[in-house]
Amino acid sequence: MSALPHDQSGPRSVPGPELHDARSLGALFSELMTEARTLVKQEVELAKTEMTQKATVAGKNAAVIGAGGVIALIGSLPLIAAMVIGLGHLIGYGWSALLIGAVITGAGAFLAMKGIKTMKATPLAPVETKAQLQETKQWIREQRT
Repeated sequence: MSALPHDQSGPRSVPGPELHDARSLGALFSELMTEARTLVKQEVELAKTEMTQKATVAGKNAAVIGAGGVIALIGSLPLIAAMVIGLGHLIGYGWSALLIGAVITGAGAFLAMKGIKTMKATPLAPVETKAQLQETKQWIREQRT
């Protein structure tokens, strides 16, 4: 007796990959290049989308920062006047205004420089798209070999 069961129709054929492709090497290479071009176009669109999103967020944040700065400036004017008057009773109004003005200007310059440094450190390049382009480049190299 046979250990393998079989049906009445005879031995079964095992499905597998076709050994022969009707397309020529030139047609396959042409298809590869077409798909690579399409992929690169899609990645360029991804870069545009990513840059637009980053610019939109940066613009909104800049508007909020600007509005907050203007409101804080308006609110700080009476406080600064009060400090000048209070210190003016002790050292004179001219010296008081000069001292308080110098301290506030120094603090503002420090914050501005800190903001510029932080902004320079923020990458504006499309990071995701750059990584995707590197992967595509590697994939194309692998397909050529």
